[in-house]
Amino acid sequence: MAEEDQEPEIEDQELVRLAQEGDTAAFSELVDRYHSRIYTLTFQMTSSREDAEDLTQEIFVKAFEALPRFKGRSSFYTWLYRIGINKTINYRKKRNRNRPVSLDAMEQEVTSEENYHSLSSKGSPLRNVSLGELQKKLNEAMEGLSEKHRTVVVMHDMQGIPHDEIAKVVGVSVGTVRSRLFYARRQLQTELGDYV
Repeated sequence: MAEEDQEPEIEDQELVRLAQEGDTAAFSELVDRYHSRIYTLTFQMTSSREDAEDLTQEIFVKAFEALPRFKGRSSFYTWLYRIGINKTINYRKKRNRNRPVSLDAMEQEVTSEENYHSLSSKGSPLRNVSLGELQKKLNEAMEGLSEKHRTVVVMHDMQGIPHDEIAKVVGVSVGTVRSRLFYARRQLQTELGDYV
């Protein structure tokens, strides 16, 4: 199909405007665009597929209900992500769950990475460490982080979200995001000293 034959993608701002006017198909398009990202966020913070599915649905319901109050001061995605972070943190606090962050979804990617093979080659201290052991230690180390520190690690290091976007989502300065990341990484390095 030629490029000029493709339908142009509607901007989020336009979909939001249409959804605010009652167009449910426009909101469905926003859900389609961001469902996998929100699911990934909630899964990485809860380590439970069931919890992530439930939370993802609740986040989009809350966004739909709050959409009339969305003023567009930030991007729709930043606003949605903030709802997702807050809802997930509140859920974890309410349930008082301290489940580890799961790396199951990342295991296949990690083992196929060139760096993993070089680190696990002969002569490397990681050679005798199974990915399962490393995952267990990382899960324990992540659980040792406060919610605010775990949140920035998940957003930046696991989801690749830039510092300025994280700052908008969590409502702090970019400097605070960097500080939290530095502190969290230092704590993780201390906990994982034998593995890094």
